[in-house]
Parts: sequence; C-alpha cells; structure tokens
Amino acid sequence: MRYSRNRIYVKPEEQELIKNYPVLLAGAGIGSVIAECALRFGFENITIIDGDYVEKSNLNRQNYTEDNINTNKVDAIKKRLLSINKEACINIYNCFLTAENIEEYIFNHKIAINALDFTSNVPLIFDEVCQQNNIPVVHPYNLGWGGLATVISPNGLSLKAIAKNGQKVNELRVVEYTSSYMKFWGTPQLWIDEILDEYLNENKKLSPPQLSIGSWLVASICTHLLFKIATNKEYKRFPEFYFSSINTN
Repeated sequence: MRYSRNRIYVKPEEQELIKNYPVLLAGAGIGSVIAECALRFGFENITIIDGDYVEKSNLNRQNYTEDNINTNKVDAIKKRLLSINKEACINIYNCFLTAENIEEYIFNHKIAINALDFTSNVPLIFDEVCQQNNIPVVHPYNLGWGGLATVISPNGLSLKAIAKNGQKVNELRVVEYTSSYMKFWGTPQLWIDEILDEYLNENKKLSPPQLSIGSWLVASICTHLLFKIATNKEYKRFPEFYFSSINTN
C-alpha cells in the first residue's frame, strides 16, 4: 500500500479524506516543493497555477532539474508529480493570476496556498477573494535557515493588519513582523535581523536570498497545515504563525 507507512500518524478515514481534497497552489516556485511533499503525504487532487519558466537560479531551492531549464514550471512539476503517483489528479494552468481571473481559478477548491511573489497587489487580492469564498489560505515563506507559514482564515485578519506607516505589505514586512513577534514573546531569532540588514544594504536590487533548507522546512509545515485544515483539527491563524529552524540566536 502506498500510504502504509503513514499509519498511526494518519487514520485510514483521514487518508481517504485527503486523497480527493482539492488543493490550489498559486505559484510554482516554493510551491513546487510543497506540491511534492503534499502529494507524497496523500493529497492527490492538486491544481497548480504559474506562468513562469524554470531558470538556473531556481535550482538551489525549487523542485526542478537542469533538464527543466527554459521550460514552463507547471509542465515540469506536473511531470515530476505524476512520476511519483501516476494516478494523481494534477491540474495545471500555465498563466499568471491577475485581479480579474482569480475567482475563476479558485472555484471548487477547499484550501489554497499563496506562494505568489509580492511584485504587485495580486497576492493580497488572492487572499481577499479566497476569504470571500470561505477558503483558508496558507502563506509559506523561505527564511533560508528556517521556514515560516501562516494561515489567513475566512473570518480572520489579513496581512494588511501588519501594514506599517502606509508601507506596502510584502515578504520583507512579513519577516519583520515575525521577528518582532518572537522578540516580544522571548524567543528572538537575531540571525533573521542580520540577514535582513545585509540584504537591505546590498548595492544592487536583488531578489531575497533563499536556501533549499527553508523550502523543505516550510513545505513540511504547509503539508501538516493542509492535513489539519482538511481534517478539522486545531491550528493557528494569522497573526499567529508557525516557524521552524535549528538556529537559536
């Protein structure tokens, strides 16, 4: 049996429930790693949306190979997932989400993962539309040596709640909020602040640094959250979050 080693951790009825539980992955960057973790766990009904293609710089942390370079991310990850489970239902859309098309793609899904880049306000609109349609949204963040995830619930706060002095909400603002939160509660992660400072002081405008460690850590957290949400177990909602790292200062 494919999932026989999930026993004890996952009840047979839970395994059967998640098999056809429709999950929407918006973004196939870090989403490519989450997709494989979720599939191996037993989520076999996954929709992935992304209009990007694979670049060499993706290979340090995303679920692609050199053979995938210059190919569509969604085509590459679908092939990868079906090589793991050919019976899985993997739906892909090779396009970018926009404010105008979000609603048509979230239809008939019960959980969404927002792995979109904050290059526009589309990630926030995505959350809003999902909230309006009673769909919990999991937000994953690769913090290099750590992984971070939070859930935007249908009736809960949005990321706009951490907007500071009129600043736009983006990945950096989420990380700053997380760091401040952990300091307040006596579990500071000073290395996060050091990385942020170095990144912000770089002379060139570059994408944030990320590691494969962060991708796999947050993929595990997200998959566990998918399981908790699907099986109606308790889980933390934003502004609370889940963070994992073996760094201690």
